Amino acid sequence: MTRNPRLAAVATATAALAVLAAGPASAGDPTVSDPRVVAHFDFAAGQNAENIALEPDGSADITFAFAHQVARVTKEGDTTILATLPEVPDAQTPVGGAVALGIARAHDGTLYVTYVTGTEETGVWRIAPGGGEPEQIGFFPADAFPNGLALDEKCGTLYTADSQLGTVWSLPVTGGTPTAWATGAALEPTAQIPFGANGLKVHHDAVWVSNTGRATLLRIPIGPGPDHPAGPVETRATGLTSIDDFAFTGHGDTVLAALNQDNKLELVRPDGTHKTVLTRTDGLDNPTSVAVRAKTVYVNSAAFFNTLNPDPNLLLARISKNKL
Repeated sequence: MTRNPRLAAVATATAALAVLAAGPASAGDPTVSDPRVVAHFDFAAGQNAENIALEPDGSADITFAFAHQVARVTKEGDTTILATLPEVPDAQTPVGGAVALGIARAHDGTLYVTYVTGTEETGVWRIAPGGGEPEQIGFFPADAFPNGLALDEKCGTLYTADSQLGTVWSLPVTGGTPTAWATGAALEPTAQIPFGANGLKVHHDAVWVSNTGRATLLRIPIGPGPDHPAGPVETRATGLTSIDDFAFTGHGDTVLAALNQDNKLELVRPDGTHKTVLTRTDGLDNPTSVAVRAKTVYVNSAAFFNTLNPDPNLLLARISKNKL
């Protein structure tokens, strides 16, 4: 994309990475079928579908990256704008202008969104149930790039993955200044690809993180005690070229991961082997994020790198009962 020259460089570098470490099919693998695009978004208006949180009725709350909006999309594809983050005229980020990225939903319907501007507006913003004027509650360094976001309501903590500083930040749900909860080489970008820690989920007393530059899926245990310290970083899968966000298929550790530049949805088994379950021919256009609810898979596509006929969209598919 001409407006995002840094992203174009990332795409070129990613193409040179090693081949996926694909594994053989397993009898326990869930199956993904019946993919269909239910909503198309306006690329020219900056409606690059970035991240996703699900409502109880199955609607999807989606961040539009360059429009810095949050939209609600029904399973039938009807789209309503819930909120727009404030304009930041002097925004300067590694991808060009200001971008809305991660999203998390509390049980009461409150939404939390990461907003990257290169200014003091960078951080976590809160949107009241039903939409309205966003309020900044998390104040991050101007050079931070808070990306994937997850809420652990049990301990009242928001976690976000910083793609530029190679950090997992923790933030009280009440707001304030974040704490660098986990750091280290496993979370950092590489010289070739300037995006490190990216997607993030809280699952079974651990924070799981994808690293785009290193093509890995990581697990970081949440320690006991009032401060819930980070345990040692574990690498759970490798060879996930251009991995962005991901979601668990059920209670186990099987994951569906969006491989952005590869235009693939990858099923990652608990042993780290993986296989492709959806591709561009199914409607993917630079997929960015995944969500799973019961027997339905949701996949956002942002069309960041499609210069010919970009189609940011929301795709739904059917997933069989997970056995892993």
